[in-house]
Amino acid sequence: MSVGIGKVPSPCNSVCAIDTDSGYCAGCYRTIDEIAGWLDLNEDARRALLGVLEERRRRYAHAIAERHATHAQR
Repeated sequence: MSVGIGKVPSPCNSVCAIDTDSGYCAGCYRTIDEIAGWLDLNEDARRALLGVLEERRRRYAHAIAERHATHAQR
């Protein structure tokens, strides 16, 4: 995560690959629009999105990891 002083950290962890089935980044679970719009969000909106991303991670992490492992083996 990228951190600025007094700022909500970016959820980016430099594992940037959009999962085509879900539309979520395999690293941070954001959509392309959420990634592109991060800098425009205020701190409250960023915190809210981080909560959404945590729920997505719990829901989709296993399936996304399996798909990306399969693609990497090709």
